[in-house]
Amino acid sequence: MDSHDYILEGVRVVDLSTFVTGGFCSLMLANQGADVVKVERPDVGDDIRHSGPPFVDGESPYYWTVNYDKRSVELDLKSDAGKAALFDLVSEADVFIQNFRPGTAERLGVDYDAVTEVCDDIVYCDISAFGATGPWRERPGYDLLVQGLSGIMSVTGEKERSPVKVGLPQTDLITGMWAAFGIVSALYRRERTGDGEYMDLGMLDATLPWLTKQAGKVFAGEETGRMGTKDPVLAPYQTFRTKDSHLNVACLNQKLWKEFCHAIDRPDLPEDARFETNADRVDAMDELEAEIESTLTERTTDEWMDVLVEAGVPAGPVQDVADALDNEQTEAREMVRTMDAGDRDVDEIPVVEHPLKFKHAASGFRSPPPKLGEHTREVFGELGYSDDDIDRLAGESVEPAEANED
Repeated sequence: MDSHDYILEGVRVVDLSTFVTGGFCSLMLANQGADVVKVERPDVGDDIRHSGPPFVDGESPYYWTVNYDKRSVELDLKSDAGKAALFDLVSEADVFIQNFRPGTAERLGVDYDAVTEVCDDIVYCDISAFGATGPWRERPGYDLLVQGLSGIMSVTGEKERSPVKVGLPQTDLITGMWAAFGIVSALYRRERTGDGEYMDLGMLDATLPWLTKQAGKVFAGEETGRMGTKDPVLAPYQTFRTKDSHLNVACLNQKLWKEFCHAIDRPDLPEDARFETNADRVDAMDELEAEIESTLTERTTDEWMDVLVEAGVPAGPVQDVADALDNEQTEAREMVRTMDAGDRDVDEIPVVEHPLKFKHAASGFRSPPPKLGEHTREVFGELGYSDDDIDRLAGESVEPAEANED
């Protein structure tokens, strides 16, 4: 489809955020066609550019994964010229994103009140670790801290062992998704009312709704804890050892439980009083695991997959990341591809596409992550700046404003 078929075509986003929370948010908007202008510190840029190793052509591939389809400009926000240029950019924007610690935006003069002086219908997204109110509002916060504070680490890992962090920046990504959802909601409201919006989003707040079944146990007065791959309310719903590796089995109801037992030739298990209902199986998880693994360890994971897929039982191997990114299903869904690398020493860079596939609208990334300041002249030229005006914007590097995630 042509670019005009993108849902957010014509929406301009000014993104002052660093690292992942704001970056993943604006990435989601860019995937739907928004023009995202990434405002970065002169000479240094977003710190995620330097997160590594590994590095490719001096850049972190981690940076790539949250910055496709954006345009980068360098501005010194502590200079009068840089501040004025930012407000010229904001005057034609629809969305403003920042993830400074509370108080930093005010010190820089880019808080909501200041921004609405030049664009009164802006959708302003203020991301911080703990939100703009409450006794923790001024504390710094990062994914690791929020994983611990939110209860995630208390239910991740093996029983009787130390708490474990989820192996990806989960609370950063959760926050970024909430931010994108909130921005699109506010843009829809603006279409109906003409009014802009201010959105206060804390990482801890963003994470708590994802506790779902663990929160449900607390609401029922029960304790939660680390269970390895076992599930607190379903069984069997976990990882089992096979002859050569591991296999995930997910029986969400009685029908699947019986079909699973039939497929592995264990008709005795549904007749066993210990495992008759899901509640029984949850109460007897350790015994259930022993019974199932005594059978599954007789064959390899591939052999069991042939059997279980044929039987229609939800099951799957535990793949490593390389296998997850390169298999027949991701290839069929065009989830991973390459694009021209632009002004880099490599010809192509990989892209993990976002999963939304619309019937009547386009989606997907169109351009590589920007080099630092790559679009400064282009963006400000569009605003009517002369080459001399743009030259005057060049300033000394400044100390990073403190963000609230990693």
